[in-house]
Amino acid sequence: MGEVDTATHRESRRWLTPGVASVGIASLCSDSSHEMVTSLLPGFVTGTLGGGPASLAAIDGVADALTGLSKLAGGPLAADPGRRGKQASGGYVGTAVATAAIGLTTAVWQVAILRALAWVSRGLRSPARDTVLTDLAEEGSYGRAFGIERAGDNIGAIAGPLLAAALVGVFGVRHTMYLALIPGLLAAVAITVAAREARARVGTPSGRRTLGLNLRALHQAGLVHVLIPIAAFELGNLATTLLILRATGLLQASGWSLSRATSVAILVYAGHNAMAAIASLVGGSLSDRRGPRLTFGLAGVIYVVAYLVFALPGGAMVGAIVGFALAGIGIGLGETAESAVVALSIPPELRSRAFGLLGLTQAVGDIGATVVAGLLWSGLNASVAFGYAALWMAVSVVSLGLIRSRTS
Repeated sequence: MGEVDTATHRESRRWLTPGVASVGIASLCSDSSHEMVTSLLPGFVTGTLGGGPASLAAIDGVADALTGLSKLAGGPLAADPGRRGKQASGGYVGTAVATAAIGLTTAVWQVAILRALAWVSRGLRSPARDTVLTDLAEEGSYGRAFGIERAGDNIGAIAGPLLAAALVGVFGVRHTMYLALIPGLLAAVAITVAAREARARVGTPSGRRTLGLNLRALHQAGLVHVLIPIAAFELGNLATTLLILRATGLLQASGWSLSRATSVAILVYAGHNAMAAIASLVGGSLSDRRGPRLTFGLAGVIYVVAYLVFALPGGAMVGAIVGFALAGIGIGLGETAESAVVALSIPPELRSRAFGLLGLTQAVGDIGATVVAGLLWSGLNASVAFGYAALWMAVSVVSLGLIRSRTS
């Protein structure tokens, strides 16, 4: 990942256009939609449908793996300017319909299929959405534009469970899942507005784009240098479920009951998402002013501190709050910087493919991080697991300082 001299970029007079705002709204509405269902899924699968924890883990594990592969496939598809808007809106519709349809299921295998379809749709739309966003923004405002998108996503992660909690007591679990279709379809409308503005800005070049990954061209453009620190970062990016589990354990170790510890840990998790939303906006501005490389490095350092806090055997309430808050800041800064540096480092004609490879790197790294940390936790202890994750974050910061891309 190389330093990008943002001082030479022309500052946009109005970077927050209706299109950029619409992308943020799309992420907020879509995340609210599928988080409504996700928050109800454990109880629905294990209680209503009679599945077990293994079934729930398998459903999410397969869906996450398919997301990474579909992001890779979505990159070349989004290279066609005339197609990327339809690809983005179709992906949002597919996610909304498949997610809400889980409420119709009567067997665990049906949930697995619909969850997989929803997450494949998420993966396919992601490179198209990110490329639309770079079409809408000037180079000097890429960071802030991606900060808006990431902030919307994190706010949706707060709004979705809160909506589900409010609605499930009135309408029941299945009907609350049906209602999740509404914000999902609003997301499709919002991204359509953004795609129309993008087409008006850049036009629709004649000719069709090839569907290959163009790996040689991406290598020559320096994508490998960009992805190495990102891969290390993602190999240390633990699933929030492990953070919730650790926070719960810290509180129980201080004498809290399981129910009280669980409730507080969930509230602290909501605070984590709020911190991530704020950090996304701050990180976007910092990326535009000082470069995404600095922002990314700061994210890695903050994550190291967060994981060391979680690794400490004591701390209870303070440890849970501080660890979650720092992790929220780290992910908000890190994800925003990752997208911004790809946008700034890779030529426009290759950008959608680069976003696809970025998505695959994130998915594979996240799965690997959680699986290995889970094994270390089970075989040894939580401190070793979080120390392992902190080590990868440190590697990402060190590699960032050692590697220089061709854009330096």
